[in-house]
Formats: sequence, C-alpha cells, structure tokens
Amino acid sequence: MGLPALEFSDCCLDSPHFRETLKSHEAELDKTNKFIKELIKDGKSLISALKNLSSAKRKFADSLNEFKFQCIGDAETDDEMCIARSLQEFATVLRNLEDERIRMIENASEVLITPLEKFRKEQIGAAKEAKKKYDKETEKYCGILEKHLNLSSKKKESQLQEADSQVDLVRQHFYEVSLEYVFKVQEVQERKMFEFVEPLLAFLQGLFTFYHHGYELAKDFGDFKTQLTISIQNTRNRFEGTRSEVESLMKKMKENPLEHKTISPYTMEGYLYVQEKRHFGTSWVKHYCTYQRDSKQITMVPFDQKSGGKGGEDESVTLKSCTRRKTDSIEKRFCFDVEAVDRPGVITMQALSEEDRRLWMEAMDGREPVYNSNKDSQSEGTAQLDSIGFSIIRKCIHAVETRGINEQGLYRIVGVNSRVQKLLSVLMDPKTASETETDICAEWEIKTITSALKTYLRMLPGPLMMYQFQRSFIKAAKLENQESRVSEIHSLVHRLPEKNRQMLQLLMNHLANVANNHKQNLMTVANLGVVFGPTLLRPQEETVAAIMDIKFQNIVIEILIENHEKIFNTVPEMPLTNAQLHLSRKKSSDSKPPSCSERPLTLFHTVQSTEKQEQRNSIINSSLESVSSNPNSILNSSSSLQPNRNSSDPDLNVVKPTRPNSLPPNPSPTSPLSPSWPMFSAPSSPMPTSSTSSDSSPVRPEEAIHEDSSTPFRKAKALYACKAEHDSELSFTAGTVFDNVHPSQEPGWLEGTLNGKTGLIPENYVEFL
Repeated sequence: MGLPALEFSDCCLDSPHFRETLKSHEAELDKTNKFIKELIKDGKSLISALKNLSSAKRKFADSLNEFKFQCIGDAETDDEMCIARSLQEFATVLRNLEDERIRMIENASEVLITPLEKFRKEQIGAAKEAKKKYDKETEKYCGILEKHLNLSSKKKESQLQEADSQVDLVRQHFYEVSLEYVFKVQEVQERKMFEFVEPLLAFLQGLFTFYHHGYELAKDFGDFKTQLTISIQNTRNRFEGTRSEVESLMKKMKENPLEHKTISPYTMEGYLYVQEKRHFGTSWVKHYCTYQRDSKQITMVPFDQKSGGKGGEDESVTLKSCTRRKTDSIEKRFCFDVEAVDRPGVITMQALSEEDRRLWMEAMDGREPVYNSNKDSQSEGTAQLDSIGFSIIRKCIHAVETRGINEQGLYRIVGVNSRVQKLLSVLMDPKTASETETDICAEWEIKTITSALKTYLRMLPGPLMMYQFQRSFIKAAKLENQESRVSEIHSLVHRLPEKNRQMLQLLMNHLANVANNHKQNLMTVANLGVVFGPTLLRPQEETVAAIMDIKFQNIVIEILIENHEKIFNTVPEMPLTNAQLHLSRKKSSDSKPPSCSERPLTLFHTVQSTEKQEQRNSIINSSLESVSSNPNSILNSSSSLQPNRNSSDPDLNVVKPTRPNSLPPNPSPTSPLSPSWPMFSAPSSPMPTSSTSSDSSPVRPEEAIHEDSSTPFRKAKALYACKAEHDSELSFTAGTVFDNVHPSQEPGWLEGTLNGKTGLIPENYVEFL
C-alpha cells in the first residue's frame, strides 16, 4: 500500500486525518534521508576498498614484471622464452585492467556520491526547512486564535473588528505556508524516483564498462594464453624425460666422484684455513683458495659456508716457496707454510686432511722442512726496531700529517688488507727503506697508510711496550689518583729499552698532533686510546682477564698522549715512599674514598681545599724536590724523605718502609692479584742506606702507630680490600675490623688477628680505631 495523496483542500481544514497523512509522508522522507546517508557511506567505503584493491593488484603486477626467469644453460628454447616472458605479459594485462578500474573509481565519485549528497541536502533538506516553518506557523496561528476567542464581547466594536482582521491575516498566512509545505513534500517524494535511482544506474554502468574492458583484455590475451599453455606442457614433458638421466648421473657421482671431476682452469683449488694474527693471539680463518702453477698466483677469498657470505676482501699473492709444517712446531694438523714475493712474512695454512695437504704441496712444488732447533727462524726479522723500522714509521707519520691529519676516522677506518700488505712490502724493501726521501706516493690512501703503521707495530716480535712491563702498566692505570698514574707510567716508560722508548715517543708525539685536530678528524685522545691500546700493550696470552684489562690499556695510552712532553722529555722523579703513598691515600680518605669496586675507570683529579691538605702537599713536594735535586743524598740519609715528627698534623707521623726483599715488590704477570686491588709499585731496586749515619736507620715498627696509642695492641679497620699473595698475609675486604693489631718484624706491615687467624696486614691499608 502506497502513501495517500495530500490534498491541497485539506490544508484549510487541517483535520486529524490530514495530519496523520502528513506524518506518514514525513516519516518516509526521514527513512529516505537515513538510507541515502548510509548509501553514501557505503559507497565511499566501496570506492576506498576498490582503490586499495587496485593498489594491491598494481603492486602484484609490478612484482611480476620485475622478476626475470634465468634458465639453465647459455641458450633458451622457444618454450623457455615464452615462459620467461609470461610474467611480464601477466603484469601488462593486470596493469591495463587496473587502469580501467581507476577510471571507474574516479567517475564513481562524480556519478554516485556527488548526486546523492546533492539530492539529500537540496531536496530533503529543503523539505525539512519547510516543515520547521510549517510547525512554527501552526503554533503561532493556534496561539492567536485562542487569544482572539478569549476576547470579551463587551469590548468596543472597533476593537473587535480589528482583532477579527488580524486573525484572518494570520489564518491566510498559515494556509499559504501549509500549501507550500504539502507541495514540497509531494515534490520530494516524486523526485526521489529518478534523482535517487539515476546515480546508481550510472555507477552500475561504470562497473559494466570495467567488466567489459576485462572481457576484451581476456580475448586479446587468449592467443598468448594458448601459446603459454603449450610451452608449459612441452617443458613439463622434457623435464620428465631428462629427470631420470640426471638422477642416474647423480648416482654415478656418488659412487665414484673422481671419475667425473670438473676440468678446472686452476692447478689446485679448495678450502684452506689461513692463520691470521689478532690483537690477542692468532685465529684461523677459512678461505677458498686457488692456485695457478704457470703464474704462481695464489688467490685467497675469505668465505664462511655457514652464513654463505664473504668475510673480507680477496687477496692475491705470488708464490715464492712452500714448506710442509713440522708436526711439533704447531698445535694444528695438516699445516704448511707459504712465502710470497709481494707479501712479507710467512702465511701458515691448514689443509682439510693429510691427502689434501699432499695435493696442495704437489701443486705448489712444496718441500720438506729443515729440521733445526730454531723453530721461529722463519718468522723472525720481518719487523724490527731497526733503521728500516724507524724509517717506515716516520714515512707513515709524515704522510698522515701532511696529507690526512683532518681525515675523519683517522686510524679507526681500516684499509684493504691486500693493499696494506703491498705497501708494507714496498716500505720494508731494503732498497726503498735506504732512500732518504720521507714521502709515500700519493697513490696510497690515508687509511692504507695508517693501517700499515698499525700492522707493522703488530708485526714486531713483541709489543712496543714489552710483555714484561704489560702488567705493570695496567697496575699503574688502576691507581686511584691521576698524579700517581702519570708518575708510575713516567717511571715505567724510562725503564723500556732505548729503541722502544724512542719509537714510543715518535708515535705519541704524532698521536698528540692527531688529537689536537679532533674537531676535524673526530679522533679524540679516548678514541686513539681505543685504537692503539691493544696494539702497543697486547698481553702475551689471550685470557678473559686480559680482555677485561683492555680498558686499562686504553687509559695508559691516553695518559701517554696527554702527558707526552713530560713523560718523554723529563727524567722521572724518584718513586714515592710508602709514607707519601699513605699520605696520598689519607688525603683522599677525608672525602670518604670509594671502595675498589666503586672506583671509576676514567681518569680524575682530586681537588684539595683545606689548609691542612695544602700543608701536607707542601711537605711532600719539598721532600721530593730535595730528593730530585740531590739523588746522592739518599745514600747518606733517609731523613730527608721523612716528614717532621714534631708536626702538629698527626697524619704526618705515619711512615711506611718498603716491603722486604723476600716478597717481590712487583708481582709477575701471573700473580693471582684481584684486578680491582689497588696496586703500588715499589722501586725497581732496593734503596741503599748508609750504616754510618744515625738518621739512616729504619724506622722502628712502634713509630708506625699513632702517637695517641696507649697500648701496642689495638683494633684497626681496613680502608681497602686486599688479596693475600703469601700464606703469611691476610685477605680481607674494605671495612673489615682486626683484633690485636701490633707492629710486625717486617717493616711496612702490621700483624693482626682475623677470625682466629693471625697474619700480616699492609700498614697503609688500615686505620686504628
């Protein structure tokens, strides 16, 4: 049942039936309005989905177009070419189809969304505005009519006539508004039949056009599809025919692989492990190596089969000689040594088996080793601190400072290994090294030159700062205050052999120049320490403890760079006495020194602020000046190194003699010392004393206790942690309290009891309670 018609004649009566009919029309307009809103929303979602679909199909088509089939062999059949071209044909069809879809999507907004929104806003919106006006006039007419009917009949005739005229005007206006509203409602109801449906028809027509275009594309694609189907079937048939032959060949290869070995352009090829020197010992790196007997060319390609990737740059060398490695000369099996014409040193290689080593040595015309007692004669002499070595380092430094001092990442960026080795072979050639010129040819990159410098230092028989001093340098870097570190390193540097010290000075002067330009090259003192620490201070054995000490190696290099003028151009002062070391600790204890585990690894300076601390510094400095100005005075009297016992500062009364010779002042590198235990190095040799001077006698143990002590047996608390080196000593942590502490027979040590065990305690590690 459709909607009843709205008669204009009913507008005047405004009957209840008329109102009910009008409400049904209004409800239908609201229903239509809501439906159009939902339709517009769904239409926009559809268009968005079509855009996403089109984008996905285009991406799919692009992926198909980018892929190119690679057939086996150096030529392709027609069927293979057809199959290889198929993906591009698929992509072309899809792109053409999506071009038409995009045109449909762009038209959809114009033919569907815009007309529907226009109809809803202009037609249904106008009907709603008319309804508001109609409701307002209805309320106004009813109000005036009720007021008019309530007028008293006793009013003057003129007043009553005026009121009647006013009511007639309002009634007439209401009637006109009612007619207009009824007309608009019926107009909208009629318009929706075509203005609402026509956009939907246009949208469907666009869809039909799109599908028709797809149908046309499918017809055009038909010929290629037929050809492709035939090519696929032919290829499948050939595969089935050849598969059995391939499988048969595979079985023959399994049974006897040597009969079907591929003819190679190389005399010998295969995997070898090549020994490479690292910062902490050596490592074996897997290379795929090839050798040609005619040219004597060996090519080594670092390659990891597990990851399937190259581990570095290819390297080619020219063979000079090949020698089998003796079994007792190396811990690895199947090894042989190769010497190259254009690379210094010996390249040690490990074959995969004894048979593999035999084949390699036959290909390289290898020889048996010469059995003698000097096992390292082949590797010695490749890099030395001789005139050639100094010439190489000077040339490298000169090239860096004149051509690349501002190059970013200087000494951090590594050069290509093969070029580095070639440069070293040129520099180490006695003919080239003997020339007076100091310039390296401009064809060599700065990174190659810096890598050559570092490589030469690593090629030395031992590190520049020597294995025997490595642990002492590390201990010096672990001291608590900066002044002690610099002083100890200053002393250790001057204990190095003359050539080592000269080379180190040459290098540190250069690195200081590099650090001065850190704003351009980004190589600060800390960065240079990271680069050169493992090279100049590498340990003799690669251990976990050595790895943990790398940060201290870096600190040593930082100190050498920052203080190079003082360290290399001045004679070190006499080592601090134990009393002065104790005073240094006592000064830092005023501000509650951190425990060993809390001490920072970075360098720091202790700032003294009180007058008492200044007085202590003046006393120590005056003592040191007197020693440095007249070293022979030590032979006559030791009193010049002792603070004034009558000083008002009780801290100055503590004097700690040196440890007796029975206990080594400098522990060996293998000593089981805790890395966090603060180290204090003693003089390299005991200081002689005169037997004729009364002041030169050792300080009595009783004088090591504060003047306010009332008994020789007291309690004491540990300031620092200590690990015992001998059975007679006690191990303890910071804060440990000892009982029955009293002077020991050994100078510089106290004797105390801890947990029922009696043993020795370093005097400057405790304070009395």
